[in-house]
Amino acid sequence: MTMTTCPGTSIPAEAEEISVYEAIGGRAALTAAIDDFYGRLLADRVLGPLFPRGASVKHRAYVITVLGEALGGAERYRGPDLAAAHRGLGISDAHFDRAAVHLYATLDALSVPRHLADHIVGIVATLRPAVVTA
Repeated sequence: MTMTTCPGTSIPAEAEEISVYEAIGGRAALTAAIDDFYGRLLADRVLGPLFPRGASVKHRAYVITVLGEALGGAERYRGPDLAAAHRGLGISDAHFDRAAVHLYATLDALSVPRHLADHIVGIVATLRPAVVTA
């Protein structure tokens, strides 16, 4: 399928599509989202204790890269294995679900349309097996 833009010119329809990463504003928007998200996690009375030393700049950069790649950006994660990094931390399904509520709140605060927020949370949910260790 092609779309005609000018007489004699056509563009493949798939070229018109943009990634979720681009739709939310790229790395700058993702960085703002992660900063807000970790602020919420650290302030949460249940989740905060999972981060006894806070969420370092390096940790946040890893998360930005993982999500950037997962959302269709040019990011490529080269950090530690996610399952190995979370092993032994005691993160439960209830913790993961509680974090998802904070992710929705972050995306809402940043005016991400609900259909994109649902898609993003769905993508993040695929990371559950690597993060949940309890």
